[in-house]
Amino acid sequence: MRSLTSSTPASARRAPGLLPAPAWRNPRRCAGTRPRSAAGLELQDLAPGPRSSAPAAADVAAPVAPAPPAAPLVVEDDLDELLAVLPPDLGAALVGHPLRGQLIEVVLDLGRRPEARFQGAAAELLRDAPVARDELEAAAAAVAPFGSDNRAGIAGTLHRISALRSRKGAVVGLTCRVGRAVSGHVGLIRDVLAANVPVLFLGRPGVGKTTAIREIARTLSDELRQRVVVVDTSSEIGGDGDVPHHAIGAARRMQVADATRQHHVMIEAVENHMPQVVIVDEIGTEAEATACRTIAERGVTLIGTAHGCFLENLIKNPTLSDLVGGVASVTLGDDEARARGAGRKSVLERRGPPSFPVVVEMRDRGAWVAHDTAESVDALLAGKVPKVQLRLRDAASGEVTCLEVAYDQVEAQMVAQLAHGASPNASADGAERAAAGAAAANAASIDELLEGVLRGASSPPGSPAASASLDSLDGLDCIDPAAWLARFKGLSEADALQELAVLKHLGGQAGVLRPRAHGGFAGGATVGAAVASGGGGGKKKRRATRASARRG
Repeated sequence: MRSLTSSTPASARRAPGLLPAPAWRNPRRCAGTRPRSAAGLELQDLAPGPRSSAPAAADVAAPVAPAPPAAPLVVEDDLDELLAVLPPDLGAALVGHPLRGQLIEVVLDLGRRPEARFQGAAAELLRDAPVARDELEAAAAAVAPFGSDNRAGIAGTLHRISALRSRKGAVVGLTCRVGRAVSGHVGLIRDVLAANVPVLFLGRPGVGKTTAIREIARTLSDELRQRVVVVDTSSEIGGDGDVPHHAIGAARRMQVADATRQHHVMIEAVENHMPQVVIVDEIGTEAEATACRTIAERGVTLIGTAHGCFLENLIKNPTLSDLVGGVASVTLGDDEARARGAGRKSVLERRGPPSFPVVVEMRDRGAWVAHDTAESVDALLAGKVPKVQLRLRDAASGEVTCLEVAYDQVEAQMVAQLAHGASPNASADGAERAAAGAAAANAASIDELLEGVLRGASSPPGSPAASASLDSLDGLDCIDPAAWLARFKGLSEADALQELAVLKHLGGQAGVLRPRAHGGFAGGATVGAAVASGGGGGKKKRRATRASARRG
């Protein structure tokens, strides 16, 4: 089998029909975004690898639609319709609740006290009396009949009511989840949509995947004037009833009677209704993954969601790995193994082009991580850390900022941007000043750390310089974790976060520490451990320890 991670240009390994240099990979052409590096500096180009010398306009196969002016989020929840389904005293308790806008769901379980769950706050018991059976029956009768997936809705709204049943089929619990139509999130990915690139959204339950693709359906159909078909399995995207909710705009909707037939309806949408874009929620079976590949090969843009927090979750999932190209074990020849410097001849490689050239990890409602799927999968399988785009959105102004970061530094950069005030929550001028300050602080921390490591390495064992906090080294092997931890406990929160980011930077460059990317395939340090980067002192100590253990 031919190697997929050879020196072949990245553009040659892309799926057929992709742009040779997609506009979304270059922040200069990301409409409505402000490109910066992780330290807040302007980026020339986010795309890793060789840069093209052609003009920027020549890279784009189709013009990118300009983004409208940044605007705050607009939320429509139709919450009164959901509260009318609940027992009267529970609805009255939530009508004027101070956290009404953050309500996620109301849980009614037979014989237990009713509970309300809020975004970013603790759950709250609504009353001391437990839920009675007649209350459950009245609430279940007020909504549409439950389907085979035990889900129902309220006509004309986006709310979802899910049932818990006993062994005899009786309803013993209800989860009443609030459905909201939110406009404004699409600014995080408008340039990708305008480039007609298939996108897969990943995220934990409740992070807003369905809300995002609902707005994407409206944007593509109303603003970009494309023919959009939504495959709505549980009526969660377009709401319950025969007439879809206005939140999906002019997009057409195909409802699925049985969740096990979702892949059939996906193919039917392409064969019968000539869409330019197909949108599907919760891809979760091998048949649906195969349908996604079939749709991609027919030249239709596919927008989908799947459960999973990180790209590695899909790579390791045998059912869904085909969405990102699949994984195959490849045996290298002697020459190829020597050329790669691989320690073994059997390696993992991407099997083919991904069905979704772009994967977006929704870390939070206003923080998305965009992958070039082929390059990120190849890097992770090779034990490397890919470069990704961290896209941050200011909830107040709607301004979007693009950051180029290493994949294993995403969370540190998200927190560091907030800690140093270089997030898009500040005004344009304030953000620029904060970004410059963050860059200076980052550079100073790196200089201090390098100076300390060099000073500790050149000092005799037991000297103050060799044992001082982060300067303390065990021979030339690695930083002494105990000494570093003693100093680290005394740092402020901002300094601690900055130092963690610095350590990861040095781990990739100088080899002082080698932290492994979250969930990656490469060997490396586990949490709290340091990996020797050279010298024989560590090996001698381990041999001595084993010898003493045998004598004991």
